[in-house]
Amino acid sequence: MVDILLRNWWALALRGVAALIFGVLAFLWPGITLTVLIWIFAAYMLVDGVLAVVAGLRAAQQGKRWWPFAVEGVLDLIAGAIAFLWPGIALLTFIYLIAFWAILSGVVLLAAAVQLRRMHGESLLILGGLLSLAWGVIFLFWPMAGALAIAWWIGAYAFLFGAVMVTFALRLRRRWRDMTAT
Repeated sequence: MVDILLRNWWALALRGVAALIFGVLAFLWPGITLTVLIWIFAAYMLVDGVLAVVAGLRAAQQGKRWWPFAVEGVLDLIAGAIAFLWPGIALLTFIYLIAFWAILSGVVLLAAAVQLRRMHGESLLILGGLLSLAWGVIFLFWPMAGALAIAWWIGAYAFLFGAVMVTFALRLRRRWRDMTAT
C-alpha cells in the first residue's frame, strides 16, 4: 500500500487542492443559497470520489489493499449523486447526509492509516480521519447551526482537510523522489 501511495502522491495532492478550493469558496460566499451550496458540495464529493476510486483501482491492480479507498470513493460518489439529483432536500437532511459521510469517511481514513503502520506520515492521515469524525459528530448533534455557520463549518473542514491531504501528499512526493533518486 505504501508503494501505491508513494507513486500516486499527486492524486492525494489533487484531492487536497479540491478540498482547499471548496473551503475557500464556502468562506468567500457564505450567504449563497442552499441549492448552490449543495451543488458545490456535490461537485466536490464527485471529484473526491473519483480520485479515491482511482486510487483503489490502482491498488487492486497491484494486488495491494484497495478497499479503504474504494469504499470511501463509493460513499463520496453516492453522497454527491444524491446531492445533485435532489438539491431541494430539507436543510436538516443535507446536514445529516454530510455528518454521516464525514463520520464514515473518517472511519475509512483511519482504517487506511492503520494499514500504513507508522510509515511515511500516516499520522497526517489519522489527523484527517479524526477531523472528519469530529466534524460529523458536531453536525449530528447540532444540526440547526444556521446556514451561515454551516457554510463556514464546511469551509473550515474542507480547508483543514485539504491542507492535511496536501501536506501528506508532499511528504509522500519527497519520499518518492528519494526512493527513485537512488
